[in-house]
Amino acid sequence: MNFRSADPSIVRSVKQRELLNVWLRAIARPGSLPRAEDFQPEHIQDEMPDLMRFDVIGSGDLARFLITYEGTRLTTVYDSEAVDPLDRINRFLDDAIGPKRYQRVYQSYHACVTGKRPTYSVASVYDRQGRQVSYERLLLPFGRPDTVEQIVGSYKAISIDGGFQIRGLMGLDVQAEPEVIVRALIDRDTAGPTPGPAGDDVIEMV
Repeated sequence: MNFRSADPSIVRSVKQRELLNVWLRAIARPGSLPRAEDFQPEHIQDEMPDLMRFDVIGSGDLARFLITYEGTRLTTVYDSEAVDPLDRINRFLDDAIGPKRYQRVYQSYHACVTGKRPTYSVASVYDRQGRQVSYERLLLPFGRPDTVEQIVGSYKAISIDGGFQIRGLMGLDVQAEPEVIVRALIDRDTAGPTPGPAGDDVIEMV
């Protein structure tokens, strides 16, 4: 599945839409990228468990993504709670999640770097009780006009079935390969707030 260009309204999560709107407003001029220090969403502390930050090392196909922050909820999603907290950062994403899982997600990070635009993807996965869950990934690029130097990622899990088990949701022992149903590069031309869907993330996660 190739990435398609899409309006910000494609983003389902209200919280992720708010982060995207802040990113869009932080663009100083056409063709530029926001600086990480200019990204100041309100209530950012509430979102920290679902965020990751990366330094981009290298460029193009050789780019790697050095984890500088990992939200606490994501350690549960990827079943990496056994890893010492100090060892969860300052390691590359491909080393952290292994080659099999990295192969599934690499295109989103690569497109964010080469396109210098936010990427958004939705994958359909199943928890350990077989309940279907949508796993939504929003990646926001920061840096200089010609170079993406950092990425902030927001990750949300939502299920129409109600409660679901978040532990190991994207782990190696998932029941089936995640099915990617959306891959989009977000248009940079929309700099104002966009309306969000009614209700968001009101999900019981166990």
